[in-house]
Amino acid sequence: MLTNPGTAPNQGSAGGDTQPLADRVRPRTIEDFIGQAHLREKIDAVMNADRLPSMLLYGPPGCGKSTLALLLARHSGLPYIRVSAPEAGISSLRKRLQGMQLLILDELHRFSKAQQDFFLPILENGEMTLIATTTENPSFSITRQLLSRLHVLRLEAHTRHDLMDVARRGLKRLEIEVPDETLHLLTKLAQGDARSLLNLIEYLAELPEDHRDPEHLKGLLPDIVLRHDKAGDSHYDLASAMIKSIRGSDPDAAVYYLACLLEGGEDPRFVCRRLILSAGEDIGLADPNALQMAVACQQAVEFVGMPEGFIPMSECAVYLALAKKSNSTYEAYHRAAAEVRKNGAKPVPLHIRNAATQQMKEWGYGKGYKYPHNFPGAWVAQEYLPDELQGRSFYHAKDQGEEPKLSAPWKAHLRKK
Repeated sequence: MLTNPGTAPNQGSAGGDTQPLADRVRPRTIEDFIGQAHLREKIDAVMNADRLPSMLLYGPPGCGKSTLALLLARHSGLPYIRVSAPEAGISSLRKRLQGMQLLILDELHRFSKAQQDFFLPILENGEMTLIATTTENPSFSITRQLLSRLHVLRLEAHTRHDLMDVARRGLKRLEIEVPDETLHLLTKLAQGDARSLLNLIEYLAELPEDHRDPEHLKGLLPDIVLRHDKAGDSHYDLASAMIKSIRGSDPDAAVYYLACLLEGGEDPRFVCRRLILSAGEDIGLADPNALQMAVACQQAVEFVGMPEGFIPMSECAVYLALAKKSNSTYEAYHRAAAEVRKNGAKPVPLHIRNAATQQMKEWGYGKGYKYPHNFPGAWVAQEYLPDELQGRSFYHAKDQGEEPKLSAPWKAHLRKK
C-alpha cells in the first residue's frame, strides 16, 4: 500500500466512513497515541533529536507499529512515502523513492535477504531515513548488516486497559454506546490487537441495539480463530513453551501448548520434529522408548494426516511429559564437541583403524585389536579414545529411569580397566 508523500490518512467526514474504523481513529499526534508506556521516554528522545534515526519497530499485529511510524514521519517534516513490502519490488521502489527522504516500510521481513541489502548503501550515506515495521523476531528475519544500522524498538501487545481506551475512541467515532460488559468481551477476544478490536466494534455497530449485550454477541460474532503467526514469534514461543513444559514434566501445559500450535494452523511436521528432539534431548536413556514413541508419532501423523493427527501427537506429548528425564547423552555430545572445537580431532588409535588394504596392514592399521565378541560378556579391556584423551569422560550417567540399569555394565567395565 502506498500513501501520498507527507499526507495523513483521511480523518475528515467526506468519504471518511468508507475507511476502516482503525484508519478513521488513527491518532494524529503522539499525545493521542495509546499504549507502549515502556517506550515513551525513548519515543520522546527520538522525536526531540536533531535528526530522526533509521528505526525498526518490532511487535505483534495491531500494537501500533505503523501508527507510530506515521507519527514519527510527520513530526520529522521530511517528505515521506509509505510502502508495504509484499506489494513492492526493488525496481519499482527505486522509482517511488525519487524525491523522498524518508521511507516507511511495513513488513520488512517479507523482503528477502538480498532485497534487504538494497537499503545498506542508502542508509550508510544518509541518503534516506528508514522506519520499518515487522511482526517477526528481527534476530531471525533481518540481516545482521541491516539490523546494525537500525535502532530497534520492541512494541508490546496492548493491555486490556489500553484496549478499553481504543474501544471507547472507536465507539465515540461511530456515535454508539455499548455496555462495559460487552467491551470487556471484545477486548478479551482481541487478544491485545487494537485493529482486531476495532474491526469487532465495526461489526457490532451493524447489529440491532438489543443484540449488543454479551449473551447475544457470543452467538452472533464471527468465529474467532486463535491468533498464531506460524511464521512469526509465536511460532517459536509456543514451540519453546511446549518443549519446556515437557522438560518440566507438566503434561497439562505440554498438551495445552500443543493445542495452541495445532489450532493456530502450525505444520504438524514441525511439531513432530520438536517432539522427536525433545525425546532425545530431555528424556534420553532415562526412557529409551520415548524416542521410539516420538518417531512412531511422526509416522502416524504422516499416515493419518490432519485433523486426526492430533491424537498421536497428544499421546506423545503427554508421554514425554510423564517420562523420566535425563539429558546425559545431549550433554555428552556437547562435551565431546567442545573438545573437538578447542583442540581438533585427534588421530584414531591404530588398533581400531580399518585395515582395508594390505598396505594399511603393513602400516599397523588394526594391529592388536581385540574383538569383544571373542571374550566373556562381549567385553575386553582396551582403549578406544585417542592417546591424548585417554581417561577423559564425556558421558556422565544419571540416576533416572532406565539409565542406571543401562549404564551399570559400562560402569563395571570401567572399574576393571
